[in-house]
Amino acid sequence: MTIVLIAGLCYLAAVLLLVRGVGVATQRGFQPWHAPAFAGTALHGGYHVVAWRAAQGADLHFFAALSLVSLGMALLTLLVGARGRMAPLGVVVFPLAASALLAYANAGHSAPEDLAWQLQLHAWCALLAYATLAIAALLAMMLWLQERALRRRRIHGWLRALPPLTELESLLFRTIAVGFALLTATLLTGVVFVEDLFAQHLVHKTALSVLSWLAFGGLLLGRWRLGWRGAVAVRWTLVAMTLLVLAFFGSKFVLELVLGRS
Repeated sequence: MTIVLIAGLCYLAAVLLLVRGVGVATQRGFQPWHAPAFAGTALHGGYHVVAWRAAQGADLHFFAALSLVSLGMALLTLLVGARGRMAPLGVVVFPLAASALLAYANAGHSAPEDLAWQLQLHAWCALLAYATLAIAALLAMMLWLQERALRRRRIHGWLRALPPLTELESLLFRTIAVGFALLTATLLTGVVFVEDLFAQHLVHKTALSVLSWLAFGGLLLGRWRLGWRGAVAVRWTLVAMTLLVLAFFGSKFVLELVLGRS
């Protein structure tokens, strides 16, 4: 539990430094918030490693998966933040990561499932896809807020920490493209390695995941062929991400926490 508390304090310190330095967030290279953020993510990942060694296997149940996705988001925030001008992303992601880690620690560790390496590959592709596309959803919301502020000519201090509109939009679509590739790998490994993809407890997850994949793919196609941007891109991103959250965490919540099944 000590690791969890220290990780949470590191995440909190990173947020405080981000908020304090929002006016100088245009700098590139090392920034003061990088050190506590890196320490927080390292301790976050280390806690999972310790828990897996104690259980002799990886725990991928609801709270563990939620914590791992938030860890992936925190790592991506560090990578994006190293390029400068993405302070608001960390202000949202780091408290989320700290909360998810605390929830995982308090919920207790479930016995790991005996999964073959093929199914573990499928699960890790899924977690990486969710983390990447969750970052894309946050970028889409920032894009929407920035566009609305520009239309109303109300540029608040925190908006000045964001990249220019075109740069933020470009980052959004690059992130979606990476997440879409990972989601494609998730679906392909599911088709190849899962013995009964359409079992009763997987039908809704499969259907919602495919719908999300179609939505993200349609958005990328619309961007390429029709030049979609702005509000259209934001709506498609948020709808597709909602479907993905329902597919994975919605189904895991109902199966594991409501029905008490794996």
